[in-house]
Amino acid sequence: MKPKNILYLVFLLVPAIFAWIIASNTFPYLGFDLRHGFLGTKTIKTVETPLFQFSFYLHIVSSLIVWILGFLILLPIFFRKLNFHRLFGKLYVLLLVFIAAPSGMGLSFFANGGLSAKIAFFLQSTIWAFFTLKAWFFIQKNEINLHLRWMVRSLAVTWAAFSLRGESFLMIKYLGTAPIETYLSVVWLSWVGNILIAEILLMFGIDKFFLNFLKISKPR
Repeated sequence: MKPKNILYLVFLLVPAIFAWIIASNTFPYLGFDLRHGFLGTKTIKTVETPLFQFSFYLHIVSSLIVWILGFLILLPIFFRKLNFHRLFGKLYVLLLVFIAAPSGMGLSFFANGGLSAKIAFFLQSTIWAFFTLKAWFFIQKNEINLHLRWMVRSLAVTWAAFSLRGESFLMIKYLGTAPIETYLSVVWLSWVGNILIAEILLMFGIDKFFLNFLKISKPR
């Protein structure tokens, strides 16, 4: 197997495994136990607030679906079968822009960690929607390269959930940071860091890699 094929396989395998982990962690919340897991870190007053409940359940379900769709639209089979790619892409945009991002903004007002965390989550959701709308705008103009570049940025924010958990584990285990220090770091680093990585990958031509590897079109 060629090195670039191995790289692509790893690139897809990691999100697929994490999607399964996220799904396994999400489903127990659908029992609507207001003290389960993450909800146990919130006050009773917060978890009983209608806006929090509405935002929380919308967000965890829609974000899981967005994550899975973001994984599927990268699969070569769906690039070549454009009807599927377009369908998954439309669902990705609609769910993200109209449900996942707005519900994330709603949750940001209830974030643990004070003002810094609230701002971080609100900006993350706003930028997530912005990047995705830019990708949608350019595909409507048939600007494939620009569409792909903005989708890389959108997916970088989508994968912030993966980075947040991974960075939290590494900071606590290897840097010995306190839980609150870790949390206040990763709420910014998880998505800002991903965007920086995406920009570096774009500088090195990851968009051209996808176009050439999947044989959609030639870069301009």
